[in-house]
Amino acid sequence: MTPALRAADRELLLRLLRIPTVSPLEGGRGDGLWRAQHAYADAAAAIGFTVLRHACATAEDVDRPDVPLAVRAAGQSFLDEQPSLVLRLGPELARERTVMFNVHLDTVAGEEPVGFDGTRFTGRGAIDAKGPAVALLAGIRAAAPALGRDIGVLVQAVSGEEGGAMGTIGTRPLLDRGFYGAVNVFCEPTGLRYLTRATASMTARVSVRGQGAIDDRPAAGHNATVLLGSLARHFALALDDVTVCVAGLHTGELHNRVYGSGRLLLNLAYATSAEGARLERLVENAFRTGIAEFATEFAVSKQFAMTAADAASIATLDWTKRGLPCLRAEMPSALVAGIPAWPAVEPAFTCDAIWMDGRPGTGTIVLGPGELDKNNAHAEGEFAELAELDAFAAMVSRLLTGFAARTRKDPA
Repeated sequence: MTPALRAADRELLLRLLRIPTVSPLEGGRGDGLWRAQHAYADAAAAIGFTVLRHACATAEDVDRPDVPLAVRAAGQSFLDEQPSLVLRLGPELARERTVMFNVHLDTVAGEEPVGFDGTRFTGRGAIDAKGPAVALLAGIRAAAPALGRDIGVLVQAVSGEEGGAMGTIGTRPLLDRGFYGAVNVFCEPTGLRYLTRATASMTARVSVRGQGAIDDRPAAGHNATVLLGSLARHFALALDDVTVCVAGLHTGELHNRVYGSGRLLLNLAYATSAEGARLERLVENAFRTGIAEFATEFAVSKQFAMTAADAASIATLDWTKRGLPCLRAEMPSALVAGIPAWPAVEPAFTCDAIWMDGRPGTGTIVLGPGELDKNNAHAEGEFAELAELDAFAAMVSRLLTGFAARTRKDPA
């Protein structure tokens, strides 16, 4: 296979990797995303792309119940640092003649050494998803002569994918403004297999707000650590048959006091809206039974009787994230000919493609180089192989040329 990424592409990727674009929800701050998107737009301009939109989400975009609480509470300064970019190649055309690609340039936290040894790129975002973003441009460039003036290409280079923002300040506002096509490709690591599903997740928060005590008189206060620890165990057993992450248990850092307040987090993935509703009921029922069991078990305890007696009044459950859609899409087989399909028995994952759910007259896939676990996305040692990026670029080119040929033959 002829290499798709040229020297200028490799330099662009290294430049993007050196620009910090960590989500503010993971501790990042500054104008990194603005700078990264300007660099990306400049490179795309050499292919013929023009900028349609380069702006941040508005307060109205986040004032919705399906926006995670952390995003709604982050404030205007957070939004100002999270722009999203829309590029267009060719004239403005009807949706049935347009292909849209979505890729995110924000990253998770964790500084990683940036480098390229001739075959492998390293750095935060190498595979998730700055590497795919650069390979995407290489693939479009290769296909551009076959597109002419009657096939349009949109590229969304977004923020707000990482940190639990779930696309609510990047991708969803762009889709709501009509920036999508008949075919839509979300660039995420899938091992170069196309996926037509995307799960969603919800987050439950158990909070304890009680009265603390000194270590010499532990029975005089509410022990949030013991109560939350008991609930964590109860959730782990009660929800063992579903995909749940029991995490975020925090009361304090010191050993010489009883902490009366704390929190526990549960994150649950689901593949359909009906499954999400079922999980809500399971969690809420497990919370009630967990409180009741704790109250019974510790009622006669010397140290924890007060906590047991008041457990139902000092512990609450609320949802910091819920109501997100799941993707169940279709794609004409002719357009993905030659691209392996994601195995039906293998679980899908969560990404911004969920926001394409329910948009009529569209086909959507998730497709990209590398794999989240194999390439250490979100972990130490993140990397992308040059060969993987070249292969993805070739797939993008083949998909676009196939779409152009099929559309010209049958515009309907």
